[in-house]
Amino acid sequence: MTSLDITLRDGSVSAEALRASGKVPAVFYGPKDEATSIFFDKLVFDKVFKQAGESTVITLKGVGEDRDTLIHDIDFHPVTGMPVHVDFYVMEKGKKVRTNVSLEFVGEAEALAIKSLGGTLVKSIHEIEVEAMPKDLPHGIEIDVSILDTFEKHISIKDIKLPAGVEIVDMNPDDTVASVSAPREEVIDEPVVAIDMDAIGVSEERGKKEEEGAEGAEGDADAK
Repeated sequence: MTSLDITLRDGSVSAEALRASGKVPAVFYGPKDEATSIFFDKLVFDKVFKQAGESTVITLKGVGEDRDTLIHDIDFHPVTGMPVHVDFYVMEKGKKVRTNVSLEFVGEAEALAIKSLGGTLVKSIHEIEVEAMPKDLPHGIEIDVSILDTFEKHISIKDIKLPAGVEIVDMNPDDTVASVSAPREEVIDEPVVAIDMDAIGVSEERGKKEEEGAEGAEGDADAK
């Protein structure tokens, strides 16, 4: 498990001041823990988050007893992309938890449907919900797509190899996770025939003159 040193926030320092000093304001809460405001070093958190993500247990240290938590939510700055606030959910000891885990696709370069047939990998599902004891929660689950050797073959939820103690919940086992689409046929555009607008103008003018000449001839015939 990954740990993070935290400090209790008493409200005497604003969130803006904390961020300006390289800290990140946060809160932890759970079934047996009231919402408690804390803060921690941003650089340390960046390393922890890179290792743990949102599906690995992070142990908060420094405020009372240690607490095993999952990141419930992170607010990011819209311009810099830096974390500006974090919510931690404190888990009950001895109980399983549910969380979403990212799927990590590997083996694309070895898939014959891509390498030899020119297909494109289609990732239909990017994360799954799992249930496990906190210690068994994986950071991510690998999906080996190298077995995709035809356009008809696909990988379903039921094909995912799970770590020990981990179960998928609330998902259809037949849902497609990954497949390979065939390359599109190249469409050859028909040549565009250029239209000579000057010729059209001449033809129209000639037609008018011929029509006027015919009307004049009819008039002369009637006069006779």
